[in-house]
Amino acid sequence: MGKGGRLATAGEHPLISGTPETAGAHTAADHALSADTRRLIADGVPANTRRAYARQWVAFTAWCTAQSRLALPATGATLAEYTAQLCAAGQAPASIEQALAAVRTMHRLSGHPNQPATEAARLALRAYKRHRAENGGRGQREAPPITIDALRAMVAACDLTTPIGLRDRLLLVLGLAPMGRRSELVALNREDVREVADGLEVVIRTSKTDKDSTGETIAIPRGSHPLTDPVAAWRDWLHVLDQAGDATARLLRRVNRHGTIGPSLGADAVNVIVRDLAVRAGVPSADTITAHSLRAGGATVAYAAGVPIAIIAKHGRWAPTSPVVLRYIRAVDRWRDNAMRNVGL
Repeated sequence: MGKGGRLATAGEHPLISGTPETAGAHTAADHALSADTRRLIADGVPANTRRAYARQWVAFTAWCTAQSRLALPATGATLAEYTAQLCAAGQAPASIEQALAAVRTMHRLSGHPNQPATEAARLALRAYKRHRAENGGRGQREAPPITIDALRAMVAACDLTTPIGLRDRLLLVLGLAPMGRRSELVALNREDVREVADGLEVVIRTSKTDKDSTGETIAIPRGSHPLTDPVAAWRDWLHVLDQAGDATARLLRRVNRHGTIGPSLGADAVNVIVRDLAVRAGVPSADTITAHSLRAGGATVAYAAGVPIAIIAKHGRWAPTSPVVLRYIRAVDRWRDNAMRNVGL
């Protein structure tokens, strides 16, 4: 994103515009950045975040142009008007929150910290949330967690006599047991998973909360059920790859209808696979199931089994005080610690 609201080109980024921060004896060369350096700095921001914020910024600047308003730096009134427009369009509150964050981030990275003011915009959003709730709407939609029974039903829906079925089985198990994000699953290399005496060790080289990519090894115990045993699922898929003579690094791969192994599986394909298996298995509310349902399911079943919150957060690579984990836990607690459970209604 450049000055005046222009979206950055592929080689640009607000953080690396090269604008001098202080006046002095520095020359233009002191502020110059090579193309390679610019790319490295831009890559320091997660790709999903860059894409989401870029979309939001394009929408905001287009609206500002149509309304003859200045996008950069924008005023608090402009942001409030834009928020009201998003509310009137019926956008989800989470999408509007993302838009506000994108506008503020783009301002900060362009040398306009703490701009624009957000108080009026957030008051408008608060009123919108209240009106939605009063009219039967709900807050942020969450993917329903997949239970162990649902997981087994989904694995049973896989044709384990085919490469596709064996890949999908491993995908499901690695989504729930290590509570994997889509981006983490498709980034796994063959060497990132290894069998040890007690089960599997899965190396997550980088994740959303591991901004410096220090990596973490997640221990996955052996399973008690033949369909969902992580070790069996991993062995069977590795056998498919070995039979195909495929030494490519990525673990989870595309497979065509003839069983031919292709390139790395994409993150969007993971959602499609998981939802399709949920539908085929007759899982309740299958049309709302996403890949995140596996991650949510891992946290939910672990807490229901008595695992402490701190251990769940560490295992799933959440921040220790993540509100997401707390939401999963409250869903369990509302039934386990129910005030009406033993009153004899």
